[in-house]
Amino acid sequence: MRYIIFLISLWLPVSSFAQGWEDQQSFGEPSQAQLRILSSTDTSFFAPIIQDFLASTPDMSVEYLVTGTADIDRLYRAAPDQFDVVISSAMDLQLKLVNDGFSAPVMNIDHPEWAQWNNSLFAFTSEPAAIVLNRQAFKQIHVPSSRQDLIQLMRDHPDHFQGRVGTYDVRQSGLGYLFATQDARATETYWRLTEVMGRVGARLYCCSGQMINDLRTGKLIIAYNVLGSYAKAQAENSDDLIIILPSEFPTTMMRTILVSAAAPAPQHANNFVRHLLKLQSIGDPLTFPLPPLSRSQDFQNLRTINLDPALMTYLDQMKRAAFIREWEDAIVQEK
Repeated sequence: MRYIIFLISLWLPVSSFAQGWEDQQSFGEPSQAQLRILSSTDTSFFAPIIQDFLASTPDMSVEYLVTGTADIDRLYRAAPDQFDVVISSAMDLQLKLVNDGFSAPVMNIDHPEWAQWNNSLFAFTSEPAAIVLNRQAFKQIHVPSSRQDLIQLMRDHPDHFQGRVGTYDVRQSGLGYLFATQDARATETYWRLTEVMGRVGARLYCCSGQMINDLRTGKLIIAYNVLGSYAKAQAENSDDLIIILPSEFPTTMMRTILVSAAAPAPQHANNFVRHLLKLQSIGDPLTFPLPPLSRSQDFQNLRTINLDPALMTYLDQMKRAAFIREWEDAIVQEK
């Protein structure tokens, strides 16, 4: 009986995780040794990377598991031995995982110093947060170029925007919380914008993909702090969307990767990180369809979030609670 209970206890973490994946796909032959990747990045972006890795590592298979950034942190902390590699756009949560001893170093990698931390966390993209619009909804009003423009538009046309503005729910999204805290640190305009979005009944989302889908159907006409890379991928297939990088500065995050300190397949995980960073440095869109690293040259007034301990400031429990209260007061306005 004890043996049965023990087996059930081993099975429960994996089965409970499997209930809520946004996507779950396997690559390679299932009989091969397996690499388990926990990620916030849509599978469509990572499939070419994984396939290129497997072409050079034929004795491997990969299970790719996609969920939200906050869920990644929670699930991985609960069972670090269930995953080999963790990929997330929430730089602050990733850095704290490293700081708390959840990552293994990957040594002797030729990678920019500003794009790594303690040989354990490696940035491999530069992705700005964008203002994304439904093109049809802006035929009669001008397209905003800045946060201040957006504030004025919503003040001048509240009925047009009522219930049709989207942004992250920072209580649920790790990336949304990162973007919000970085915006708030950089400019007081963020709080004015948040309050005005609240006045027009902003809809709150877990992730960029859902906001983009609702923009394309017309449920939303504007979304704030959407991942530019996701919006660009959608915009290339249709002209439904207009993508605006705020003229003051686009807040730009770097997607990061780490190897689990308890990885079941540590050497294969190590090899995958090296392969990914090599593909990033080459920058061939056929094998690396994500935006490559960029310090400043690709976007005017680019403001890249630095990969350093200051990132963890707003993860302090008291600071987070205070920020969430202020955000709720601004955007969750009861009628």
